[in-house]
Amino acid sequence: YADILPKNNGDWDDPAWENTPHLEVNCFRPESSEHRPTTKAKLLHDSKKLKCIFHVQDQYVRCIHTEFQEPVYQDSCVEFFVQPKPDYGYFNFEFNCGGTLLASYITDPTRVGTDLREYTPLNRKEVEQIDIYHSLPRKVFPEIQQKVNWQIAFSIPFSLFEEHIGPLPDIQGNRWRANFYKCGDHTSHPHWASWSPVTELNFHLPECFGNICFQTSQDQKMPTMNRIHPLPISAANRSTGNRQT
Repeated sequence: YADILPKNNGDWDDPAWENTPHLEVNCFRPESSEHRPTTKAKLLHDSKKLKCIFHVQDQYVRCIHTEFQEPVYQDSCVEFFVQPKPDYGYFNFEFNCGGTLLASYITDPTRVGTDLREYTPLNRKEVEQIDIYHSLPRKVFPEIQQKVNWQIAFSIPFSLFEEHIGPLPDIQGNRWRANFYKCGDHTSHPHWASWSPVTELNFHLPECFGNICFQTSQDQKMPTMNRIHPLPISAANRSTGNRQT
């Protein structure tokens, strides 16, 4: 919890973030190339919105999708999936390094070909409520071959979630389910990483989400985050084909 949230300027070292612990998106799928970007994220909240910042130490960075709801996961991309209520669906927020967003509310992630069975794409009016910062240009092409750091920061009002799942209980002291991802499907060095491990090459696995525990204003003023225990991975449930993030 924070009385005043950090400015949305992508400053990882902003004093408002300094006492906030970070999580690491470092569970790489074996289908990934040898590229292992270092990806970290932090979360804060106040009474009205949730704020997140990603910091990525990357290489082989590209970004060609610039329109809302385009397949940004093909670019250098970070993603935040969150399930605020246990008996409802979850939201996916996917940002390429240029700040272009793909977002939906998903009620049945069962695969139907390359699509999902039941989901509702967020509309432009809804995503206008999301404040997005990106440190790189909207388009990065040709690919940046050398090492480069980039940031994505965004804030999501709790009211956006409520438009799909109804009133939320008091955020303070509550627990949500979530996962954080880093990918780059169509970069020269594709990779797929998560905070909480996934059991196949598929980010739409809410059963693999971890826990986000929102502390109260009397606590340390930040959400705490706990991974779930990793599930066993077998060759039978791995997928090396196309996947949709």
